[in-house]
Amino acid sequence: MTKLLLSIHVLAAIIAIGPVTVAASMFPAVTRRASAVSASTGDRGAASVPQALHRICRVYAVVGVVVPVFGFATANSLHVLGDPWLIVSIVLTLIAAVVLAALVLPGQSAALAALGQGSGTSSAARRLAMYTGVFNLLWAVVTVLMIVRPGSTTGA
Repeated sequence: MTKLLLSIHVLAAIIAIGPVTVAASMFPAVTRRASAVSASTGDRGAASVPQALHRICRVYAVVGVVVPVFGFATANSLHVLGDPWLIVSIVLTLIAAVVLAALVLPGQSAALAALGQGSGTSSAARRLAMYTGVFNLLWAVVTVLMIVRPGSTTGA
C-alpha cells in the first residue's frame, strides 16, 4: 500500500505542481510582451495567452491539493510523520500554498485586469516574477527534502 500511495503522491506532484510552476513562471514575461503588443497595435487578443496561463495556474492549484493529501497518507504509512525533514517540508508547502493563493494568483488577476484596460504591467510583472520565483524556490526545496530525506534508509 505504501508504494501505491507514494506513486500517487509523486505522480500528483509532477502532474499538478509542474504545470503551475511552469505557467506561473511564464506569465510575467508573456504578460509584458502582450502589454507591448496591445499598446503598439491595439490588439485586444494579445491577452489570450496570459489568460490561458492564469487559468492553468488556477485549475492546477486546486488539483494540487491532492499532493499533500497523498503525502500525509504516505508519511503515515512510512511512520515518518514526526520526522524533522517532513515537518519542514509541510511548513514550506504551506508557505508555498499561501504565496500562490495570496500573491501569485491575485497578482496574475491584477495584471490581466491592467492588460485589459491597456495600462502598463511592467512593475506588476516584476513583482509577480519575484513572487513566482519564491513559490518555485519553495517547491524546489521541498522536492530536495523529499528526495534526500535526512536519516533515510534508502542508503542515499
